Amino acid sequence: MKYVLSARCTRCGAEYEALPTITTCKCGGILDIQYSYSAIRDHFSPADLEQNRDWSMWRYRPLLPVEPDSPPPPLRVGWSPLYKADRLAGVLGLKTLYIKDDGQNPTASLKDRASAMAVVKAREAGADTIACSSTGNAASSLAGNAAAAGLSTYIFVPSRAPKGKVAQLMIFGATVISVDGSYEDTFALSKAAIDRWGWYNRNAAINPYLSEGKKTVSFELMEQLGWQVPDYVALSVGDGCTIAGVWKGLKDLYETGFIDRLPKLISAQAEGCCPLNRALQTGEPWSPMEENTLADSIAVGVPRNADKALNAVRESKGIAVNVSDEEILEAMRLLGRTQGVFGEPAGVTGTAGVKKALELGLIDPDSTVVSIVTGNGLKDVANGIRAAGEPMLVRPDLDALLSAFDARNIHP
Repeated sequence: MKYVLSARCTRCGAEYEALPTITTCKCGGILDIQYSYSAIRDHFSPADLEQNRDWSMWRYRPLLPVEPDSPPPPLRVGWSPLYKADRLAGVLGLKTLYIKDDGQNPTASLKDRASAMAVVKAREAGADTIACSSTGNAASSLAGNAAAAGLSTYIFVPSRAPKGKVAQLMIFGATVISVDGSYEDTFALSKAAIDRWGWYNRNAAINPYLSEGKKTVSFELMEQLGWQVPDYVALSVGDGCTIAGVWKGLKDLYETGFIDRLPKLISAQAEGCCPLNRALQTGEPWSPMEENTLADSIAVGVPRNADKALNAVRESKGIAVNVSDEEILEAMRLLGRTQGVFGEPAGVTGTAGVKKALELGLIDPDSTVVSIVTGNGLKDVANGIRAAGEPMLVRPDLDALLSAFDARNIHP
């Protein structure tokens, strides 16, 4: 790892050698990978990317903690589309809005970025088995990326995980353990099993390399914007690892001279499960909450990456917005009907947060905002139907169709 210096604890500042098997600090704090930014500036610039035809997250290898000879996993992860969302911006009353659709990754979520990194680091560690706990997306992304690389997986999910995500796990050949309990219960059982059998740990709050994979979404969206920095980057927040990774990526770009300023973050959580936003809004330490939201991927009552997430929002001078389940469903409809983007509930919560922030006067309508859709709607079809409704059912004749149209005030 040419430009990696160490792994530093975000709580006590202790430093460790950046081995592929490192986890948390002795004090319990989460580690953060440190780079020699001056060396990177001397050897890597936007001009290098102009000649690079690797349209994946691995085009940014000088900014990633991987060995020079480590091959990437077979699945192409990254370089998801960034859409200029003029129609949705018009509906919201926002000057400029972009949608980064990370549901276009191989297993249909942003979590593929972390899992691809986990596969590389597991190989570097000489491991043949990886395990994690997840509300769904981290699990399916790990199962898919590991299957393509020939690694075995043990996946722990809460029993409430949507069937679409569980189906992915089974198709990818994972050993799936459905836990009759909360995400906290699921995490605890996975940790006990990992400790018992010595599997490589993909849990985001334990393994510091996973946010290094997630940060590549920031590299991409800034490159796709021509290195022109937006005013805000909005995304949903659950465990806190993703927003921490997004901020780390933005800071990497700033420290290496790729961008000349930093945007503010919009942390969007569901009202029924918002322990991090509650801490940001009140100034009090975070405390556990019930997991009471249909947005399963961010239904995390005990966030394991709280320190990094809270630091990211505060350091960016960002804002925290909580949205109801109905506002999340409305965001699903708006994204689909104005931009043709189908996001799962947690995937669109960032966009719901942008809408709410505008309504509350928290952001200027003249702002430029990027909203990251973190997961595809096909992962949670039941809530897609809940948001959009059922199709009309008619007999196979034209008169029946006309009657159905009249009943719904449809006039072709």
